[in-house]
Amino acid sequence: MYASVQTVTLSGAVGHLIDVQVDVSDGLVATAMVGRPDAVISESRDRCRSAIINSGHRWTNTKRVTILLSPADLPKRGPHFDLAIALALLVAQGSVRANLRDWLLIGELSLDGRVRAVPGVLPMVLAASKRGVRRVVVPDSQVAEAAMVPGLEVYGVRSLPQLIALVTGEEIPDAPEVAPLTNTALLTWRGQDRIHSVDLADVLGMADARFALEVAAAGGHHLLLSGPKGAGKTTLAERLPGLLPDLSVAESLEVTAVHSLAGMLPPGAHMVRRPPFSAPHHSATRTSLLGGGQGKVAPGQVSKAHLGVLFLDEFPLFSNDIVEALREPLENGDVTIARGEETATYPARCMVVLAANPCPCGFYTASQMLPGCECSERVRREYRRKLTGPVVDRIDITRHVEPRGLADIFPGESTNDVRERVLAARERQAYRLVDTPWRLNSSVPGPALRARWALPEEAQALVDTANFAGRITNRGAVRVHRLAWTLADLAGIDSPDVPLVKAALALRTGDGLSLDVVQRAVSQ
Repeated sequence: MYASVQTVTLSGAVGHLIDVQVDVSDGLVATAMVGRPDAVISESRDRCRSAIINSGHRWTNTKRVTILLSPADLPKRGPHFDLAIALALLVAQGSVRANLRDWLLIGELSLDGRVRAVPGVLPMVLAASKRGVRRVVVPDSQVAEAAMVPGLEVYGVRSLPQLIALVTGEEIPDAPEVAPLTNTALLTWRGQDRIHSVDLADVLGMADARFALEVAAAGGHHLLLSGPKGAGKTTLAERLPGLLPDLSVAESLEVTAVHSLAGMLPPGAHMVRRPPFSAPHHSATRTSLLGGGQGKVAPGQVSKAHLGVLFLDEFPLFSNDIVEALREPLENGDVTIARGEETATYPARCMVVLAANPCPCGFYTASQMLPGCECSERVRREYRRKLTGPVVDRIDITRHVEPRGLADIFPGESTNDVRERVLAARERQAYRLVDTPWRLNSSVPGPALRARWALPEEAQALVDTANFAGRITNRGAVRVHRLAWTLADLAGIDSPDVPLVKAALALRTGDGLSLDVVQRAVSQ
């Protein structure tokens, strides 16, 4: 006899439908599982056997059982195949009579037949929905997570007997509650509230850096903040997420799916509506920052900050391999992890904020407002070496933050006031980019900028002159072009003019900004 039911496997954040096919026939008594299962799935035979027997059903000991995970050439991983394997086997051996054609099952089994929660339910259900699946069974504690995807019938089960009763139309028996996922990453999720509660009005003075923060938020640009310790770099970076508008429904699903993969969603969690913020310590490993791991590949901090802000404080102290590996997410907005024949791609389209002291001790400053620096010039030069490489060339805005003086004691605008201007600038971008695959100025490639949104001839000449003089690279010229359009969106004009292009060059190179340009942008 034969039975088949569907489940999902994940390759990074991409889901693939899998047909779990079970055949029970005469032959040499054995249970064979084929279709490139990983070790966890291969062990499913023992989990399912005990779960079936302890749930009051039999496991055939006189037949040959063949379990195929189709398509056979696609690698499969994860314990969530248990429910599909157990139910398909019960139907194939005749213990249960049910039509499994319209069902998709996700869940891990305990030896006593209880269902356990699994990570990644949301991206699995998203993949199933896109391929026409309409009825999904998940662990009971993860129904709210699966129900975020519209247009689906989502059923939660606590045990294998409950699943059997559900598909056969019988009365569903009682069962103990399903324990939620336990993951230390939940602390990161819970810490988001503090970041979104801080206000830009708490920042005294620093009008130049505050404006750079506004421009970065308006266009989704990467930002480098340098300056001595205590100057306010971290204070500014932590207030950047508050300037960003709420995520759209599609963006919320993207971000929540990544958090589901990482096991960061608490029971009953709703969609992530605010842009996330991630600030790993400089001692973080490459795997924790970019993703990977032993056995199970998981998203890293750069993906957990997708559509939000990744803050790398004390950037020169990060290891060289991490610094070099940041090129891909900075340029392409995603991270691809390759292992032999397998590849996993995670989204990583976040705003990256780098912060760096001018020297190891952090006291070096031209204004001499802090105690003198005792680092030698050679030490300072070696420390700053990472701030002149290819990674920093992919940063759009560079600002030097100095300790505030007596004239900088008054607070500036609040987060809500600045966010209104950021939202208006993003709406202008959305209108201009409506028929393109890009959302923000920071994502538009150079050829498209030159072909469809070219700068005026005199303004382009300024960029070319800076490029030929070696002040900016070709990549830097593209970033100046993007910044000019963001400044135009903030100023509410149809195209960047010469003063705005000069301001974009200053933002790129770290030069001082014209006060007239700042007032022109914030007065809209």
